[in-house]
Amino acid sequence: MNFSFNLKKSNNKARLGEVNCAHGKIQTPAFMPVGTCATVKAIKTRDIKDSGAEIILGNTYHLMLRPGADLIADFGGLHKFMNWDLPILTDSGGFQVMSLSKIRKISDEGVEFSSHIDGSKYFVTPEESIIIQNKLGSDITMIFDECVAYPATYETSKKAMQRSILWAKRSREAFVEREGYGIFGIMQGSTFQDLREISAQELVKIGFDGYAIGGLAVGEGQDIMFKVLDYACDLLPANKPRYLMGVGKPSDIIGAVARGIDMFDCVMPTRSGRTGQAFVRSGVINIRNAKYRTDSKPLDDQCLCCACQNHSRAYLHHLVKTNEILGAMLLSEHNIFYYQDLMKDIRSSIAQDNFDHFYQKFLKTQ
Repeated sequence: MNFSFNLKKSNNKARLGEVNCAHGKIQTPAFMPVGTCATVKAIKTRDIKDSGAEIILGNTYHLMLRPGADLIADFGGLHKFMNWDLPILTDSGGFQVMSLSKIRKISDEGVEFSSHIDGSKYFVTPEESIIIQNKLGSDITMIFDECVAYPATYETSKKAMQRSILWAKRSREAFVEREGYGIFGIMQGSTFQDLREISAQELVKIGFDGYAIGGLAVGEGQDIMFKVLDYACDLLPANKPRYLMGVGKPSDIIGAVARGIDMFDCVMPTRSGRTGQAFVRSGVINIRNAKYRTDSKPLDDQCLCCACQNHSRAYLHHLVKTNEILGAMLLSEHNIFYYQDLMKDIRSSIAQDNFDHFYQKFLKTQ
């Protein structure tokens, strides 16, 4: 089976589609739970599947440090290592090098950086990143790119964009073509439209199985992010999946779908779960608040997760206030269920030609 994307329907710019890859099909728009270190934090793989998730994300940077790509390869790849038989996308590590490394030196050849764990030095080239992702066996490989934080000057953004194009070519050449496996390019250019246009044009010339929009959700705020997405999606091929990296809040996701995005990932559902925040259909609640101490209602009476089907808000409040691990597990699982339910509702609204109505109704609950 070839790696492919089938665009089934559009509702204005919102798109309903399907990605076909080695380990299965992904209905889009899709949200990918983040399994940075070969685990979606505090959730069992069975529970991730039960939420409706059809793909998860792993991270090259973290997995190369611990436990190492060779060890994972010896176990038959990341799917077998973590017992996940559905698709996996691996981030190339470019963002983590920018955000986590205390010391780094960037050249056109690659990046020298110090591990955030023990300070040991590494040097990663685009080719090495692709080799590692090949060892992991991810269905979707991401090119190695240079991501800049916001705000960034025009010259800094231009230099990073040009280097990312150079690395995109080298990443593409290093990618090993296999039936059902694909590689995505990553658009850069910060908030500068002309740089985004150049980046998109060059990536399309190289040719990828999908295209990501990088360099957003790095501190610029939703308004600026949406302004970039208003034109950025239109720069990419309509017959390929579009992936907005590292996004985000439910309102970010639905707004990005309205602008043409197909795929998302973010640590927010599980990170929020570990701090006592739960996403529900009426907004966001902090289960630590005293008003939930005697609340007998479930978190969300429409949710089918374990927490909502079996426990009260009062019990969850108790678990979180006493720092019981189960509290973090149940809230994280619930949030993943909520995100997958949101994506199902988005897909259904596009299929029924009423996405705009769904979008406006959703915003009133936030």
